[in-house]
Amino acid sequence: MVAENLKEQLYATLTVMAVTLGLTRAEHLSHGSAALAVTATALGLWLATVIADQQAHNVVYGALARGAELRRLLYVSGPLLGCALTPLLLIGLSALGALSLTAALYTSTWLGAAALFVWGCAGGLRMGASRLAAVVVGLLDLGVGAVVVVIKLASGH
Repeated sequence: MVAENLKEQLYATLTVMAVTLGLTRAEHLSHGSAALAVTATALGLWLATVIADQQAHNVVYGALARGAELRRLLYVSGPLLGCALTPLLLIGLSALGALSLTAALYTSTWLGAAALFVWGCAGGLRMGASRLAAVVVGLLDLGVGAVVVVIKLASGH
């Protein structure tokens, strides 16, 4: 269950990175519209995942997830909502004048990239790799993440 939660966190991080990076290219972007875009992305991902998981559960088991299964489903999908917190915090700080909106969006993107790197390093160490090899794994994860973000941006997501 923890592995599934982390998988969702990685996916959500990549998606929100693509959104925040894409927003930096938008003309006449307001703080409100940036916050709405990030919130809608996170909420949309979460709702789509919960609906798909419920539908799959219903097809496989003949009933919707309830009780412990529903709690598990919500725990696993939770990061899809949580991924909006950092960008929304930074957009809020920008609205208060602490930094420009573009800087807030780039900072959010870079923090997402840093998270991918750290998760890659932690994964490498967890698999028994040396520190140097773990850093290489982290850089590879960062590279894969960059490719995914570029593809999402190029496809208009």
